Amino acid sequence: MPEHTAAADFAALLRELKDRSGLSYGVLAKRLHMSTSTLHRYCNGDAVPADYAPVERLARLCKAHPEELVELHRRWVLADAVRGRKGAAAAETPPEEADSGTGPGQAASGAAPPAEAASAGAPPAAPADADTGADPAPTRRRTRTAVLAGIAVAAVAAGVAFAVGLPGGGSDGDGDGGRHRPVGAAGVTAEGTAPASSSPPSSAASPSSPAKDKGPARTPAGSAPAGAPSGEGQKSGVPVTVRAEPYAWESPCSQRYLADKPASEMKPPPLEEGAAAWVAAHGAVSSGQQYLRLTVQGTGPETVVVDGLTVRVAGKRAPLAWNDYAMAYPGVGCGGGVQTRAFAVSLDSARPSLTPEPGNEDFPFKVSESDPEVYYLTASVSAYDVDWYLELKWSSGDRSGTLTVDDEGRPFRTSGNKGRPAFEFPIGGDGWVPEGTTKLE
Repeated sequence: MPEHTAAADFAALLRELKDRSGLSYGVLAKRLHMSTSTLHRYCNGDAVPADYAPVERLARLCKAHPEELVELHRRWVLADAVRGRKGAAAAETPPEEADSGTGPGQAASGAAPPAEAASAGAPPAAPADADTGADPAPTRRRTRTAVLAGIAVAAVAAGVAFAVGLPGGGSDGDGDGGRHRPVGAAGVTAEGTAPASSSPPSSAASPSSPAKDKGPARTPAGSAPAGAPSGEGQKSGVPVTVRAEPYAWESPCSQRYLADKPASEMKPPPLEEGAAAWVAAHGAVSSGQQYLRLTVQGTGPETVVVDGLTVRVAGKRAPLAWNDYAMAYPGVGCGGGVQTRAFAVSLDSARPSLTPEPGNEDFPFKVSESDPEVYYLTASVSAYDVDWYLELKWSSGDRSGTLTVDDEGRPFRTSGNKGRPAFEFPIGGDGWVPEGTTKLE
């Protein structure tokens, strides 16, 4: 889909919702904690938000229907994908060299350094101005610059190769703890036609080691990263991509996290788009339930059938004996409703399986590059601390396979919270207090 069409379609629906709400740009921007000019650019099609969370909050403020929320997310996915491909193409285009032809870039690429020429058995080239009596200093300076540039490029390449070769994606495992890894994107392991059985993702943590102490994890070799551009999916032979958002919120009122820290060391509740960073900073784990948003999209025009999603349990333990922190501020109302393509699973079950929410259809569904699907999964647990992941089965023509969807090479992790000390953060307060002690005026 052309870029202007995808962005225009997305902006048109935003404007329709905004106009229908009767609220001004200023009022909406204030409630969304963004500038009025930024909201203008989104609604005019001049910019596409990098994250979907503010778009969903805008739609809910404008009283969007469930069907409109799904359509809005679909249009945002298409606009964001086109923008991503444009950015990747720009990054691959080399900068133009100077017209004078005397810059370091041209000297480095246009002729081999003297050391390389000598090693190849070729005599060093004579300076161009040797027979004119001109000062050869400029030529020597250009040659020296080219050699230094080549050495610098080689050093950077060697450093990158060394980092990639280290276990754990560039860490030697001596205490980094994966702090520099982005959190919140899914890892996707692809298996082609007639998939061979593969080991599940490594457990996020053992019963004796809390999540904050786990070392850096790696997406399994040969995997296609979540939300990968269509070209990457086609290279791997998989005609579909999956982007998982493990820290999405159905509503702030329903989202809680367990953390092995006292209330005095906890930061205030984040907005939804900041949840992943907040979880990483506190070594937190989803409490009671985890809400996942999965975006499934084809990598080409052909239709791909999503045959089903299977829940796999990688480990079960006793619930974490940590403090329980509620993300909602006391007294603040919470909206929301049942989404289309919504599913639920109880991780307490011996064999957890997804079931459609009332009024929702079950698998299979069809996707393509221009027609993605969004699935909302609510995983609940009370009696265990569970490591789990998903397997998505797909088929297209005579091809079929399975994608393993997890949290960047680690399983998703959800723990029961029954009987755990619970805390809330009052509006205007300066810290967490025991839940239920806040007096509402």
